[in-house]
Amino acid sequence: MTAPGATGRAPRSQVAAANDPDCDFPIRNLPYGVFSTEGAAPRCGVAIGDMILDLAACEARGLLAAGGSFAAPQMNGFIARGRAEWDRIRATLTELLAHDGPRNLPLVAMANARLHLPIRVTEFTDFYASKHHAFNVGVLFRGPENALPPQWTHMPIGYNGRASSVVMSGTDIRRPMGQVRGEAGPEWTACRRLDLELELGAIVGADSAMGERIGVDRAEDMIFGYVLLNDWSTRDIQAWEYQPLGPFQSKALGTTISPWIVTQAALEPFRSAGAVRDHDLLPYLREDRPGFYDLTLGWTMNGQRMAQTNYNVMYWSSAQQLAHHAVSGCPMRVGDLLGTGTISGPAPDQTGALLEMTQGGRVPVMVNGQPRTFLEDGDEVGLFGFAQGDGYRIGFGPCTGRILPARP
Repeated sequence: MTAPGATGRAPRSQVAAANDPDCDFPIRNLPYGVFSTEGAAPRCGVAIGDMILDLAACEARGLLAAGGSFAAPQMNGFIARGRAEWDRIRATLTELLAHDGPRNLPLVAMANARLHLPIRVTEFTDFYASKHHAFNVGVLFRGPENALPPQWTHMPIGYNGRASSVVMSGTDIRRPMGQVRGEAGPEWTACRRLDLELELGAIVGADSAMGERIGVDRAEDMIFGYVLLNDWSTRDIQAWEYQPLGPFQSKALGTTISPWIVTQAALEPFRSAGAVRDHDLLPYLREDRPGFYDLTLGWTMNGQRMAQTNYNVMYWSSAQQLAHHAVSGCPMRVGDLLGTGTISGPAPDQTGALLEMTQGGRVPVMVNGQPRTFLEDGDEVGLFGFAQGDGYRIGFGPCTGRILPARP
């Protein structure tokens, strides 16, 4: 199904692969990332079809004027230049890469490039914004009558994670050791209930001052773009440690993000309402327009598609999360990463974590003909996401990670 507002003939690019309707990176997308080639340092680029436009080379040739930002090994410098510059550069890139644009652009084949973390992550905060996920998990531990905490539908719930363990797609994740609950007390063991979380990550593109509150409209304007995000989780370690202060080591083992930042501008035609509200919100969380997108999201395990859902099932938008994050006067910075929390729909094949899909490990699922509950060593998890337009799609590219054995 094509999202409302996403109709109309897609413009064509001089990069032939970008005109394929199944390509993640048409000219209407133009996601930003960081790449390197043999013998050259990492620099900024834009994905177009099966190629990368070298923005540092464009800058050096005078095709773009961004003040040296694109030669940096992360996007933070450009992002900090603000929305007017984001819009100007996007318009210029669209002209350069159009079918009648200038030839001999500095294009690099993706097959010949190495991708890097696209931003310097200043802080990482993960939320709990899917009502289906929160309810499903709550039922497992507290029963259906007490599944949702009383404050959950009044404000976005989150925790402060570790920016230091945010890694690029393709990075292996080592199974951690930790304390878990045992029959006679705590045990020291390799995690036995390792899980994934299907999420979207919002990248903050503007600073706010300490002591300053941010309304939802301003928060929306501060978001530069989005990445796929897998917040790997150790459910047995989490169950033992999370009361009374919430997740700690159970969420510090790694958070994987996709390499390309899909901008808010590229997603604008797919804007969508989210889940139905249970009640009116406090004024600082009320949105004047829909804060979600019609985005198909899902995940695979060892090549098998496990689940698929949509971002518009969520209860709290990234703008609401950002506004709530700053409501105490907490300063936000360019490069802050805000995870949505697990994105799940109402059915088992729409869930974004094995914890839900297997009902806490009690109901195994079949993966390539074998019954499974949680992740085993050697498993590879991949996230996927795209917005479907009329003859084109806005994709995110891969977000993968493979599990390595624990170190004793």
